Amino acid sequence: MTTTTNPHRDQVLTQERPGSPQRPVGWMSWASKGAVYPLVTLALLVQVFPIAWVGLASFKSNEQLSSEPSFTLPRELYLGNYISVLTDSNLPLYFLNSAIVAVLTIGITVALGAPAAFALEKMRWRRGKLVTGYFLLGIMIPIFVALLPTFQAYNLLGLRNTYWALVLPQVGFNLPICIYLYSGFMRYVPDSLLEAATLDGAGPWRIFRSLIFPLARNTTITVITFNFIFVWNEFVFANTFMTSENLKTLPVGLNDFVGVYGARDWGATFAAIIISLLPTLLIYFFLNKRVIEGMAAGAVRE
Repeated sequence: MTTTTNPHRDQVLTQERPGSPQRPVGWMSWASKGAVYPLVTLALLVQVFPIAWVGLASFKSNEQLSSEPSFTLPRELYLGNYISVLTDSNLPLYFLNSAIVAVLTIGITVALGAPAAFALEKMRWRRGKLVTGYFLLGIMIPIFVALLPTFQAYNLLGLRNTYWALVLPQVGFNLPICIYLYSGFMRYVPDSLLEAATLDGAGPWRIFRSLIFPLARNTTITVITFNFIFVWNEFVFANTFMTSENLKTLPVGLNDFVGVYGARDWGATFAAIIISLLPTLLIYFFLNKRVIEGMAAGAVRE
């Protein structure tokens, strides 16, 4: 038994009925955007509101903070909190300590992670995958597991109250994600590029230094940005290994604004928080495009 189709009849059935509402072209995309935009706006407000709240409160005097809600607009631009923080406290010293720890940690992490990823991905050797898995296993280890043994080791070695007490453990815990990001990029670098450099007489170190590492610029920026955020806001190691007043970092130093019997200078505290947030915000605002590109590096094979 055979069936026949009538093209004219099929065309008539698929046409819109007279008087039926015409759907605009792309109405599904507009509907999806209408559902996504409110969610994105809500998420943005949730993220921005605490920063805006602290920022507004930092420009109010203590009398104004005690007499009205802290999230309201200030009656005048009061800069006394910032002047007090920068001149009457140790915040500039804590800022310098955090900067030194961040530079040392990020520099050593990149200096070790990038060559390690190159060796694991591009230099063929036995048990390379096993070593890669060993490094990536560190992503699953929480930092709290290492606090007690690290504290005991630092007491024996005399490393407490030194910058290295904060740099070494953070390098160890940041290396796995650093190697992971660099490996994702180097995995899709064509081997023919390395072979051509080898034929020109370049050795492995020259190939990495002059060819691979410059190509991984976006990945390097991603590693620097991610590590900087974690190192700059790190509290556990700094609070455990640092007891010297001159070596405190910003997260620990914010406790200095707690007075006798728990009294707190809220105006100065809000100003100190804004100052401590500025480096992180500036770095991410200026480098966010490179961070996205670095995260996507190696995700698509050309």
